[in-house]
Amino acid sequence: MENKIYFDMDGTIADLYSVKGWLELLRSNSELPYQLALPMYDYYELAQAIQVVQQAGFSIGIISWCSKDSNKEFDDRIRKAKREWLKKNFPFANEIHIVKYGTPKHKVVKEKNAILVDDENKNLSEWTRGRTIDAKENLIKKLYQLVEG
Repeated sequence: MENKIYFDMDGTIADLYSVKGWLELLRSNSELPYQLALPMYDYYELAQAIQVVQQAGFSIGIISWCSKDSNKEFDDRIRKAKREWLKKNFPFANEIHIVKYGTPKHKVVKEKNAILVDDENKNLSEWTRGRTIDAKENLIKKLYQLVEG
């Protein structure tokens, strides 16, 4: 049985909240914050940790929300911007779910024993599909701990 790790994006692997004016931009239906967000971790350091967990049998997925104040057209632009960000900054995911804001993340996947990496306490506490990793902790260290036991 393959193990899966699902990463949130905003505040977990993408530093959205450091983009100047991110909230105002999103409220004005601009996907620019998703294009400007820098990675939360050094690419090579994270890539090495991801490679280690993949070699240990984990596959990588993404579960991310669209913007809170949104509409279908804006959601489509957000999905495109997030997929482009992932392609450039986190090309490790072989499964990507970018869903409507507020969708319970445990309802997005079917696996019963998956790991969610997220920075939002509500998402972590509601996860019913297995373990969680709080992204506010040292993510790279936590990934290595998965394979160390």
